[in-house]
Amino acid sequence: MLKLKCVIVEDSEIQRITLEKIVNSHPDLVLVTSFRNAIEAKNGIDNRMIDLIFLDIELPLISGFELLETLNYKPQVIVVAGKTEYAIKAFEYDVTDFLLKPILLTRFDLAVKRAMLKYEQIHQNDDTENQIFIKSKLNKKRVNINEIKWVEAKGDYILMVTLDSNILILSSLKAFHDQLPKETFIRIHKSFLINIERIDRYNSKEVFISDRVFPVSRAKKKCLTEALKFI
Repeated sequence: MLKLKCVIVEDSEIQRITLEKIVNSHPDLVLVTSFRNAIEAKNGIDNRMIDLIFLDIELPLISGFELLETLNYKPQVIVVAGKTEYAIKAFEYDVTDFLLKPILLTRFDLAVKRAMLKYEQIHQNDDTENQIFIKSKLNKKRVNINEIKWVEAKGDYILMVTLDSNILILSSLKAFHDQLPKETFIRIHKSFLINIERIDRYNSKEVFISDRVFPVSRAKKKCLTEALKFI
């Protein structure tokens, strides 16, 4: 069952704990983590696969609105604020909903339903973004990105391994990586690019996908660990 991966950005410890309990008890949400300020949140959100932010506006140093302007990756946002005057400005940032503190559970449920519906609409409309065309020999072939298991450097070529085929492509690994979503496809070695959603198991030195074992270079270990934390 689909669950939206979410984070909370709230400086008040009491409000944060209250919201964490509400989120953790909701069947359509999974709480990844919470942040006390916008600076922590910016680094955390840009480095994680997040679907939804529960965002307070009155934060120390940098406001919630300023945070939204600086994000490289913009998930859906439900603003949670103590003042109604923030509502109009919030919707100028294309937020999914606005909740007034203290939060009513019925109103919270409605906001989550809106987020779920928007998520489904976005992904239905983005089917073409989940596909790429690759040139193999004299033909162009359409490939579903989610079906790619790994990509391996082979000199001037790369070998792309999917669920049902192996395709040799004239390309560098870096150039091909630039066509793929960076949150899902991770370079774990100079010769290997993997789809983290296809990993069967891993340790600090190796990744296992199907019947293959891939080495993890020392330089890429941290990147892999961060990417795998919240899938």
